[in-house]
Amino acid sequence: MASFNNPFSALSGEGLPAGKADAPKPVKLGRVVLRKEKAHRGGKTVIVVHDFAPQITGTQIETFAGQLKKACGCGGTVKDRTIEIQGDQPGKIRTLLEVEGFQVAGVR
Repeated sequence: MASFNNPFSALSGEGLPAGKADAPKPVKLGRVVLRKEKAHRGGKTVIVVHDFAPQITGTQIETFAGQLKKACGCGGTVKDRTIEIQGDQPGKIRTLLEVEGFQVAGVR
């Protein structure tokens, strides 16, 4: 068999910029549901985030609640694996949760 002449054998990589590293894939944290509530709250609106996947720990839910409260500039609480955020700001809440890696259903 005849020897193969490699046309790239004389090339070198010196002086070339480093290539992009593979970007980390966003982590999928599962699906959550948003719900708007007014009942038994003195007419005030609260957005409830519920149905967290079982692998999400209580500590992680507390962390997400803190991020949501800070982003919305309002109060809130965590009760039984649900987050309650005061005020009517479902758009901000949805955006932040989607950036974190959740698939968000519910209030539009």
